[in-house]
Amino acid sequence: MRAQPADLPIQFESVTVSAGAVNILDGLSLVIGAGAPTMVIGPNGAGKTTLLRVAMGLIAPSRGVVTWDGVAAVPPARRAIVFQRPAMLRRSAADNIRYALNAAGIPRGRHDARIGELLALVGLDAFGTRPARRLSGGEQQRLALARALARDPSVLFLDEPTASLDPAATKAVEDIVRAVAARGIKVVMATHDLGEARRLAGDVVVLHRGRVVENSPADEFFRSPRTAEARTFLAGDLLL
Repeated sequence: MRAQPADLPIQFESVTVSAGAVNILDGLSLVIGAGAPTMVIGPNGAGKTTLLRVAMGLIAPSRGVVTWDGVAAVPPARRAIVFQRPAMLRRSAADNIRYALNAAGIPRGRHDARIGELLALVGLDAFGTRPARRLSGGEQQRLALARALARDPSVLFLDEPTASLDPAATKAVEDIVRAVAARGIKVVMATHDLGEARRLAGDVVVLHRGRVVENSPADEFFRSPRTAEARTFLAGDLLL
């Protein structure tokens, strides 16, 4: 499973997403390029989930333009997304992945080997025949990652995948993120956990009220954030 250069950079140009009179994203401009994981942080309601959905192609901007490798309206064949609470099909763990392989058009003759590879990658190789809905929350999240990786994405979006997990399950997910990034897959991950951002980030995007208030390499951000909003958030104070 090797990612091919595709869909990058993802560029937001003055993107607004509105829900009635409320702008969830408000004239947002951002470039997401290849490299180490991009961590998207900010308070609740900052627009993190919406940014990921727009980048995935699930939501169209109300105004502005999004391009993938310079092209607009690209089908998300090489992008995948995992949500905070992924839905499990009423099937075994292996058959959840098989479903994703079918959806991605992978030839059936390759399914068993690919399922084995993906289960091993996420540490579930002993759980293939177990009903997916009987797995623990952390195991389900790892299975969701395997299912997303079945389509061999070049970009993987993660929406707070460890938010409801205990420390051991969080570490397991973070280890998978590192392994995926090491294979050349671009990870863009929303998180509320600054410790997690420190552990995983190559660069950090800080959102507040639907706008990017800071975008910088992780070491620079955590050493010396440039904006008052970023300093407030990093200090653990309420960002209103």
